[in-house]
Amino acid sequence: MTSSKNDFWVGLFVLIGGAAILFLALQSANLLQISFEPTYRVTARFDNAGGLKTGAAVRSAGVVVGRVETIGFDDKTFQASVGLTLQKRYAFPRDSSMKILTSGLLGEQYVGIEPGGDPENLADGALVTQTQSALVLENLIGQFLFSRAAEGGEKKSEPGAQ
Repeated sequence: MTSSKNDFWVGLFVLIGGAAILFLALQSANLLQISFEPTYRVTARFDNAGGLKTGAAVRSAGVVVGRVETIGFDDKTFQASVGLTLQKRYAFPRDSSMKILTSGLLGEQYVGIEPGGDPENLADGALVTQTQSALVLENLIGQFLFSRAAEGGEKKSEPGAQ
């Protein structure tokens, strides 16, 4: 009888430990967000959402103030429509702007909020149109190579240039 009682407690301990490890793994991989704070939803339209993913952080001044809830395509404006869930304790002015930024050189992308100066705050269901799209590394490299090729062509066409 005592060995079955010990087996029960050991089994329970192993199950709780396994659940804790699973919870930590999902939380660290940004696949699980549990928050019991009240939130409000805001939609932002971007010309290019880049590699932004649902569940990505929404930050202001380096502090996580919300999460990306949905990413879709608006076939009327031909823009990416990004649904954001912000914590109610953080109120942002109505004329705030949003950017898609990258953590580090090749890190994950997140949405950054720069507060504006409007006395009225963003309300639930508000649409933010002052946005800056993601910086796509391939486009940047292509522009750099194109400008270098154009400079090389100009030098050859100048008289007396070598």
